[in-house]
Amino acid sequence: MIKIVTKQNFKEDVLEASNQKPVLVDFFATWCMPCKMMGPILEDLADEMGDSFVVAKVDVDEESELAGEFGIMSIPTIYVLRNGKVVEQFVGMQTMEQLKTALQSHV
Repeated sequence: MIKIVTKQNFKEDVLEASNQKPVLVDFFATWCMPCKMMGPILEDLADEMGDSFVVAKVDVDEESELAGEFGIMSIPTIYVLRNGKVVEQFVGMQTMEQLKTALQSHV
């Protein structure tokens, strides 16, 4: 399941949800080609791993304040949160295997 996250629902859909299972947060922009390439990888990962984690997407153009709070300097940037804290961080394109390995250590 992939959720679009805004400043308004970030606390509930990311921070609080990460107390139950890992939440992978993808900071992206619609104009960013590597971000577009990550989309299908994240969808496939979500399909393969089922409900063992949550994928949350944050559009940095629409949610610049939220991106600023996380210090996003480059996109795509992916964070994995567990219990309200960042436990993994990736900048740039990632393979499905890299993301799956990171998530499995926190499931």
